[in-house]
Amino acid sequence: MQVSFALFADAANLSQEGKLNILGVFDALQVGSLPSIHPRAHLVVHLKGTPMDTGTHSVSLRWINPSGRELWQSTGELNVGAPPVGVLEMDLPLIAQIDLPMDQAGGYLMVVAVDGQTAREIPVQVRSAAPPPVATGTKPFLGLVS
Repeated sequence: MQVSFALFADAANLSQEGKLNILGVFDALQVGSLPSIHPRAHLVVHLKGTPMDTGTHSVSLRWINPSGRELWQSTGELNVGAPPVGVLEMDLPLIAQIDLPMDQAGGYLMVVAVDGQTAREIPVQVRSAAPPPVATGTKPFLGLVS
């Protein structure tokens, strides 16, 4: 089983016909202050499988902050049924609606593992609108450096 793509979006679903619909793809978040939580992000992972992938597989998600600390983790099972005779490739979309905790500005990673092996890392850059703290007794630098 392979991951053909993985991304974050504002919304995602599967139509009645089995089409994957994705709205508002993002790889960066702007927050007013930290710590914060981005509510209801949709993680979309598009897996490709073959008839040999029939059976139960584990899928784990790990949300890692810029310091390398795991803030969130979840593991579940994906049950893949046998495809019809003659089908050689299966689309296996996975949509997870999750809250993303953020404790500092910088680069975050969602690590997706299938059957214990890292399959994809999805980066998200978090920026805060809050100015950096100023040390007591000093004045903030407001000029430009050339």
